[in-house]
Amino acid sequence: MPHKRVEEPFDSDALVQGIRDYIARVAYKVGSKAINPPHRIKFHWPPHPVSYEYHVLASDWTGRSTFNAYGETFDVEIARTPFGVFGRCPSVWHEARAESESEMLKALELAAEPLFKRQFAIAKALEHESRYSGEIRQLAPLDILKLFYCEDRDVANAAHEFVEVSHYRTCYFPALCEILEDRKHPWRRSAQWCVLDLFEDLPAYIDSDQDNDRAVSVIKGLLWDAEDDYARSIYKAGVVLGGHLPHRRGGQALLDCLSAPSLVGRRSAIHGLFHVCEWVPDMEPRVVQALREHAKRETDPQLSIFAFAMAEDIVKGGLDHTPEPVFAFES
Repeated sequence: MPHKRVEEPFDSDALVQGIRDYIARVAYKVGSKAINPPHRIKFHWPPHPVSYEYHVLASDWTGRSTFNAYGETFDVEIARTPFGVFGRCPSVWHEARAESESEMLKALELAAEPLFKRQFAIAKALEHESRYSGEIRQLAPLDILKLFYCEDRDVANAAHEFVEVSHYRTCYFPALCEILEDRKHPWRRSAQWCVLDLFEDLPAYIDSDQDNDRAVSVIKGLLWDAEDDYARSIYKAGVVLGGHLPHRRGGQALLDCLSAPSLVGRRSAIHGLFHVCEWVPDMEPRVVQALREHAKRETDPQLSIFAFAMAEDIVKGGLDHTPEPVFAFES
């Protein structure tokens, strides 16, 4: 078993500077145009061992061979049986079966490709040249946050889950805010979605009212100047403010964002205010009035209709609301 890294306290300021420098390096190399990340595809490894289905015994693994991939040589153990040639590669925890040894080695190499692809995606996010074959939990805090930007969103999710259960969540907080303020890294929306998901439980990450205000401010900033809603991160920002932090100044932040210059930011604010009224009923009169007034002055026809309809949905007191509009540039 690999050695499990024991978490230790770390310097929050150094982590902030580290992630800031990382963002700047990547943006300098590849530019700052935002990339619309793909949906997360859950990764399951190792696959079910095919030898189990044929009751291959431990004593059957007598042969040895290798296969080459990406400039590396991988050792393979071989079992020749009446059901075919089985091969297993301990270093990648995988097996294959075929009629001949050469076919089995080729199948083993091809079947390992999803693992290699994931390991290279991790390496790219970590700024490493070769594939990363270790475990995410072995990484230092800065490398954990780098993985929030991984092109493989399942890797980003795994890093986010590590922070979620960390003993030092409050130490991560300033750097997480730095990610929400990022306007340079091309994969920023995926990383920001991860942070927003963590901030649904904001009290677990903060030590003071000042931290609360900082979190609300940076989430509000996302809505304010958003150029896109890639990864549905701006939508999620409104949900976090309205559905999780309405009593922590999130409701007021959404009211403020009705005046945001961003179309997707205003859309998110209108939607988020519905959830504010679910959790803070005392705000309903203010919210309904604000939405109706906003509907009159909103310059985008779709958002004007959306704001008015949302106000009516709130007044009706239903559990559902009008679907949000989709802009032409999003289709």
